[in-house]
Amino acid sequence: MNPRRRVLLVGVLALLGGYLLPGLGKWLFVQAWWRAQAFCDLRVVGMACEPARPLVPVLPSLAEFLLLLAGVLAVWGAARWCLRPVRDLADPIADLGPQNLGHRIRRGGRDELARLSRAIDDMMDRVAAGYEGQRRFAANASHELRTPLAVQRTLIEVGMAQSLTGEQLDLLTAQLLATNERNERLIEGLLALSESDQGLRSSTPQRLDEIVTTVLAAYADRAAEAGVTVETRLAPRIVPGERVLLERLVGNLVENGIKYNRPGGRLTVTVGEDPALTVTNTGQAVPGEAVAGLFEPFRRLARDRTNQGGGAGLGLAIARSITQAHDGIIAARPGEDGGLRVDVQLPAVR
Repeated sequence: MNPRRRVLLVGVLALLGGYLLPGLGKWLFVQAWWRAQAFCDLRVVGMACEPARPLVPVLPSLAEFLLLLAGVLAVWGAARWCLRPVRDLADPIADLGPQNLGHRIRRGGRDELARLSRAIDDMMDRVAAGYEGQRRFAANASHELRTPLAVQRTLIEVGMAQSLTGEQLDLLTAQLLATNERNERLIEGLLALSESDQGLRSSTPQRLDEIVTTVLAAYADRAAEAGVTVETRLAPRIVPGERVLLERLVGNLVENGIKYNRPGGRLTVTVGEDPALTVTNTGQAVPGEAVAGLFEPFRRLARDRTNQGGGAGLGLAIARSITQAHDGIIAARPGEDGGLRVDVQLPAVR
């Protein structure tokens, strides 16, 4: 029997008891009183009842107390009976844990406990997805760090195993420096991702178009070196947020748009009402099914971990984290002329 029916049954019985119990108790007390009086009037046992005769005036109060005690015990038993399905649900919930994230209650029915069970199962699905994401993130981070460290160790062992000419030594140190710089970018990206995941320390109105102008000025030389033409369509737009994180958001999108572009390509940055920010480049064609995965940490179209120029694969992951910290939505789709189009929706200042 589900909890709703149990509570309903107990409520009906309580109403009936409250209506019938006073009269029934009085009737039972009268019957017991007359039988006891008739018993004590017998000549044989009359003397045995004499010690109890002084208690006669308190017998009604004693009967009421016993009746109240019986009612309390009945209510306590009824409450335990009503809550028994909840206690039965406690054991399956106790089995849930990090070592058993796949366990689900899967209680059938349409009552309250079934809805609670489904809510717990849905919560465990989200917890399991988050736990799996953290495990995958840790595994990918370890691989990302292990590969350049192995390269560094190999280069150092080569330098120690034989004497090198000046040209060879310059080449070795340049490779070590490049590998070390990649590690620095990776660690900086991990720290930025962790910081953005913690949310905003403060939120003030920010001119998004001015932030974009500042970021584009910082990347102007890099775009010129890559042969990428930057086009802008900037309308005044005020968004609530933290300037440092918004600059990092725009910077990551602009940097990706330049890095994954082609010589002679274009980078178009638009600031408007909805979406608040759009960044489009004309680089390599991106398969539609691969777009969603680009927002995952360490996800690249090229999976070569030894590629020194491809970055750590954290740019879009950081952008997504910063957007979510600002209560926004970030989405991407393949560009019309190749490359990627990224739209960022941000709330307006209230």
